[in-house]
Amino acid sequence: MPQLDSYLFFNGNCADAMRFYERTLGAQLETMMTFGQSPDPMPGTNERNKHLIMHASLLLDGRRLMASDLPPGMPHQPMAGFSVSLNYATAPEARKTFDALAEGGQVTMPFGKTFWADGFGMLTDRFGTPWMVGSLQSPAL
Repeated sequence: MPQLDSYLFFNGNCADAMRFYERTLGAQLETMMTFGQSPDPMPGTNERNKHLIMHASLLLDGRRLMASDLPPGMPHQPMAGFSVSLNYATAPEARKTFDALAEGGQVTMPFGKTFWADGFGMLTDRFGTPWMVGSLQSPAL
């Protein structure tokens, strides 16, 4: 059966982002390989960029958030047109993660009760990743 997971591209700060997500989400960083550690170096890898992340994988409750820095020579485009969605069993759990992800970022929809969830909010974190964080419990409609 296929699995659908997300893959993010960063502009030189993938390692910091993935370590932050590991701590904030209580996830497990499975792997983090730099371009310099690759057994098959990418064209354009040099002393200036060999420390950049070629592949990272974070495991959270059986799902993976994967990421890398942009390969050498690729232009950076801000993340747009999607959000990483996190759902928790309760609004207080969701609020705690929302607040941690929002620190140093930009809240686009403050966390609060909605007609579809006891708690929900949207933000872009300090690394440029858009998030939607909410609770699975829904109030009676």
